[in-house]
Amino acid sequence: MPQVLRVLSLGVVALWLGATVFLTVGVGPALFSREVLELIPRYHAGRVAQAVLEVFFLFQLGCGAAAGLLLLADWAYAARPPRRFTLGLLIGLIGLVVMGGAWVQPKMRNLHAEMYAPDATADQKATAANQFGRWHGASQVANLVVLIGVGIYFFQLAWPVNPRPTAKFSRTYL
Repeated sequence: MPQVLRVLSLGVVALWLGATVFLTVGVGPALFSREVLELIPRYHAGRVAQAVLEVFFLFQLGCGAAAGLLLLADWAYAARPPRRFTLGLLIGLIGLVVMGGAWVQPKMRNLHAEMYAPDATADQKATAANQFGRWHGASQVANLVVLIGVGIYFFQLAWPVNPRPTAKFSRTYL
């Protein structure tokens, strides 16, 4: 991989990894901390979290697309396909991000609205809360998988790759 592509790839993936760690360890817990919940009701904290996750979905999608384009650029430059594991990992990460943003987040947004709907019955609210809890758990597991996967992808890029051996020709000149 040429140095420029390598530095750009590492930068994009480092940004993706750092943002994912910050959201998971910092922002998420802070939104539902005791201090925040003393200022705003839980419903509003949930709506803020949804707005943050919508923006984060687009950010992750952008990082995944940039990483994919850089991988393709390296493929074109080196005239050899990327390692299968690296390519599969990136495709899997982008797939998880798309699934989370296009399918899981809207589902959770609807369940959240149903949990706090003023005209919903207690049974409807309890059912929505139960389903929301399951989806939230699945979402957290998927987020952890993406976090670990982006970390592995980063180390795949950072680890030096030995160039593939080339055919050696021995010529004897008289």
